[in-house]
Amino acid sequence: MTPLGRILAAQIVAEGPMRLDRYMGACLLHPEHGYYATRDPFGGKGDFITAPEISQMFGEMLGLCLAQAWLDQGRPAPFLLAEAGPGRGTLMADMLRAMRSVPGMVEAAQVHLIEASSTLREIQRARLEGHAVTWHDSIDTLPEAPLFFVANEFLDALPIRQFQRVEKGWAERQVGLAPDGSLAPGLAPPVRLEALEPRIMDTKPCDVVETCAPARSFTETLAARIAAQGGAALLIDYGNWHSLGDTFQALKAHQPVDPFEAPGEADLTAHVDFEPLALAARAAGAEVSAMTAQGVLLERLGITARAQMLAQSLDGAALDAHIAAHRRLTHPEEMGHLFQSLAIVAPGAALPPGFDPARP
Repeated sequence: MTPLGRILAAQIVAEGPMRLDRYMGACLLHPEHGYYATRDPFGGKGDFITAPEISQMFGEMLGLCLAQAWLDQGRPAPFLLAEAGPGRGTLMADMLRAMRSVPGMVEAAQVHLIEASSTLREIQRARLEGHAVTWHDSIDTLPEAPLFFVANEFLDALPIRQFQRVEKGWAERQVGLAPDGSLAPGLAPPVRLEALEPRIMDTKPCDVVETCAPARSFTETLAARIAAQGGAALLIDYGNWHSLGDTFQALKAHQPVDPFEAPGEADLTAHVDFEPLALAARAAGAEVSAMTAQGVLLERLGITARAQMLAQSLDGAALDAHIAAHRRLTHPEEMGHLFQSLAIVAPGAALPPGFDPARP
């Protein structure tokens, strides 16, 4: 058992089984043994590769998307250019490079990164050398100003709760101890949950529904800021519109592993449920786009034309890798459909390019 596993097992012995969200939060963010506190998880030598690490085109397209939103809202200056979960800083670096083609934009931008990991902050500092960057532990400390914001593969790492439908209500999934002392999932006693009563209509016994209060709270705060101060946000993650099924997973060395086997040594994520996020944003006073597949968004933003331009200077293995990266980002059988996006804007503002209005 890992050092964090021993800590969690002792806590379970003392206090009883723990909720899945508390387990997930400890595994990812424990100050000494948490996954993000102890490593750089990105890239071929890490556990997973995100879209910005696949190709510069991803960040360039999102940068130009936010640039057009900035232009549409009258070029506010100064403004906050912020990212949550910025990884190695690659996405922000690529966006800033693309934004240099828009006169005055980079000069007006104040770069803010929401990052809890001190390890990743140092990597971001090196990647964004030459830019004045302010780091935050949470969105709550961002200063007041028009906010142009991006979060790519951030929401999927926020802790979830899982509820399994049973005959008499819902049984929450939790983490306890197996007879041999290892960590193992289980179910709490069934209860009636008012918040999940509407899901009785579209589920059957044994179905699993996931909820993520931190994602809803984050989106509500983000949308309230944009509604009050102007700006736009792009949320990109793998997920769907209406939660149904167990999507909790762990990755280690790019392979799926048991989420309970090595706490603190594997990345834990779950698919994002975009429906409650859109509802939270609207309740906070912002306007929201329809959910749009990543591949569709990138094609609408012009990624194929950009790919063709970059390909002109490539040949051999480099060209093959470039073509493969374009396919991986956009093709429906790869990231193109698995990943979805949502835009949030101030009331009355135009949606960023590539997004459709939400249905009434």
